[in-house]
Order: sequence, then structure tokens, then C-alpha cells
Amino acid sequence: MSKVLLISTGGTITMVRSKTSGALIPADIETFEAFMPELFAGNIHVDIQAFSPLLDSSDVNPECWERMARMVYDHYEDYDGFVILHGTDTMSYSASALSFMLENLSKPVVFTGSQLPVGVLRSDAKENLLTAIEIAAAQDEEGNAIVPEVTIYFEDRLFRANRTTKRNAEHFSAFNSYNYPALAKAGVHITYQPHLIHYTPLESPLVLHTHFDCNVAVLKLFPGIQQPVVRALLRTRGLKGVVLETFGAGNAPTDKWLYRELKSAVDKGIVIVNKTQCNTGSVEMGLYAVSLNLMKAGVISGYDITTEALLTKMMLLFGENPDDTELVRTLLGKDICGEVTVD
Repeated sequence: MSKVLLISTGGTITMVRSKTSGALIPADIETFEAFMPELFAGNIHVDIQAFSPLLDSSDVNPECWERMARMVYDHYEDYDGFVILHGTDTMSYSASALSFMLENLSKPVVFTGSQLPVGVLRSDAKENLLTAIEIAAAQDEEGNAIVPEVTIYFEDRLFRANRTTKRNAEHFSAFNSYNYPALAKAGVHITYQPHLIHYTPLESPLVLHTHFDCNVAVLKLFPGIQQPVVRALLRTRGLKGVVLETFGAGNAPTDKWLYRELKSAVDKGIVIVNKTQCNTGSVEMGLYAVSLNLMKAGVISGYDITTEALLTKMMLLFGENPDDTELVRTLLGKDICGEVTVD
């Protein structure tokens, strides 16, 4: 019998309706289990550990990421796979972070949640959770995990975690992976795409990374953006890295002041990464003349990475390499665990 550890951090999926007030409230483990008897009726052994108190995903931060990753790390040898229940609002951030924190991962870590609470009649909670459990336990004929990476399962798709973005606040298909195909699709059967899955050599030991530096920021360009706004952000005390969200294929206004502000920041050691505001597509530095100033200023390309993955990757790299900005710059331009398509 396969063994899966279910880690409950909170979120909509863990909510039930109060019998007294009728309001939605976080469910304790016993109440949650009562709504999900199917968890214990199949051929997969499921154990549950929960955060106390349960968290709204808006309150999740790097300390919470460390708790999640450490629970996986500490129980790694005891289970065939892991499922993490998480609120949808910041799920892509947390799942992306864990993809970088758990180096040499060779077992599934599947994030899931729901748009409606488990205690609501039309909830998508049961289908999402039960399928995530099945994926976490899935093994090939040799007993190896079919999807040994951090993923998000939602609606009927399994995505690489560090390629995802929450796209809809109302629909059951809340997530999408715009620049990388789904790893699996669930219907009557779960159809996996092995050629798309990231595999780590089985002999490589799991390594846990937990040091984050949150001195990073996102600067989103827009027509009419003013110099004082850009200057104030780039001159923030302690700032180390910036995600520069640009237009189209990585383009920016050609104002001389913008070039000067960006170059001054880079010269001071701040790492600035060019990330397109478009959901689909990649940054192509130098394709248009309006991106040449960014190259001259020392801004590096983020290619087709998501903002969620870029921020968490940047925070972890600065945390793990506090005195080596050049190494951080180099690694931000490389693919570590399938998060980016590098030219």
C-alpha cells in the first residue's frame, strides 16, 4: 500500500459551514475527515498533519514555506508522496518556492486546494484532493514516482508548480501554465506526459534550502510612469533584486532618465531581471530597439519565467548566497528545476 502524507496549511478547501452561525470557518482535522471519508477507503494509506492555526494563504510567507518544506524533508523516507492543501491566492508562490527549496526531489509534492469549501455541496474540493492523492502515490512498474517534482493539481490538470499563475478568482480552473504544457490530464484515467516531467537521478540525496532574503521588489512599467516613483523604489534601503515587468517581448520606454536610474541601481549591485507583463511568451532582449537601453543598463533577461517563480527564486538565491551577487545573477539566467526556458 502506497503512503501519502497530507499537509494541511489552510485555505478555502479546509473550510466548513458552522452549524450555529452558518458562516464558513476553518475545520479541525476530525471535521475535515468526516467530510472526506473517501480518503481512507482506498488502497492508499493517508496520514494528515496540519498547521495550527490554519492559515489564509494571504498570510503565507517564507517562514511558512520553510515549515512546509521541512515537513516534507523530515518525513521524506516515510512516504511515497506528499499533498499540500493550500489557499489558492498565493499557491503559485508557495509551490514555486518549494520547487527551489527541495533540491534533488525524487518524490511527488502536489499542491491543491479548491474554489469552494469542502463543506459546500458543489465543492470542487473532493475531486481535487482525491486526484492529487492518487498522483502523489502513482508509481511506474519499477516502483519509481511517475511525477517526482513539485506540482499543482487543479480542476483536471497537473502543472509544474513553478510554471503556474492563478488566472481566475471564480472558475474551478483557477490556474494555468501559460508557457509549459500540463504534465497530466485527469479524466476517466489520468494521462501522464513523461517527456515533459523533470526527473532527478535517484541516487542524488534530497537537499533542503531554507534561507530567504526578502529585500526584493516588483516594478511594473506603465505608460506615463514618473521618475520619482522609479527612483524611490530603486533607492529603497537594503534592496537587492528587482523584477522589472516590461511590455511585450521585454520592452520599456526610451526615456533617458529611466536608463540612468536602472544603470545606477545595477552599478550599485542591485540585480534587475526583465519579465514580460504578458502571460504567454518570452522576453527577447534586443529584438526591438526599445529594449536596447535595458541591456546597456545591465538588466538581465527573465525569458519566459513567471513572476511568482522569479520572485521566490530570487529571494532564495540571495538568501543562500548573501555575499555573491554575481553568482545570483548567473543563476537567475539559468534553468534550475524546469522553471524557465533559456535560449
